[in-house]
Amino acid sequence: MLAGGCDRQSDDAAQPQASEGAKASGGAEALTGTFDRSHKGDPLPAITVKDPAGKVLDLASLKGKPVLLNLWATWCAPCIAEMPMLDSLATSGTVKVLTVSQDMGDPAKPTAFFADKSFKALEPWLDPENELSFHYGTGTLPTSVLYDAQGREVWRLVGGHDWTTAETGKLLAEGL
Repeated sequence: MLAGGCDRQSDDAAQPQASEGAKASGGAEALTGTFDRSHKGDPLPAITVKDPAGKVLDLASLKGKPVLLNLWATWCAPCIAEMPMLDSLATSGTVKVLTVSQDMGDPAKPTAFFADKSFKALEPWLDPENELSFHYGTGTLPTSVLYDAQGREVWRLVGGHDWTTAETGKLLAEGL
């Protein structure tokens, strides 16, 4: 089965430019991810991420509230297309949305991206060694993983998703 998403990082253009239809719909045609429930019950990984100022966050410490962990990169078109929707979801307070950049090398790229977009609720977390990508092993960005309040995986989504749909509300309810 094919999943829409980015699977490599390169200085060269990895994807064609968005069509006019995709531009008008915010890139929705690239938001065709695939759900995977085969890891249901797995705990939050004991991995730490950092913010641009160097503050450290241990992911395993996030137990207590449902968390949607989103792996993304500045070079990934579906990642960029879903970011405003993830910000809106984070603003709603339904679930804690944690976006973690998988950009390697220059931590200024995701920081500049966040500054440019002026997100209301998302914070730019960094994973410069791509520990989370290796942990989840999907090989595709974006990858989003929902954890319940006990810190157990509910499902993961490989590829982009339209986070504004009624289906999304039902899927997130599984972790509440």
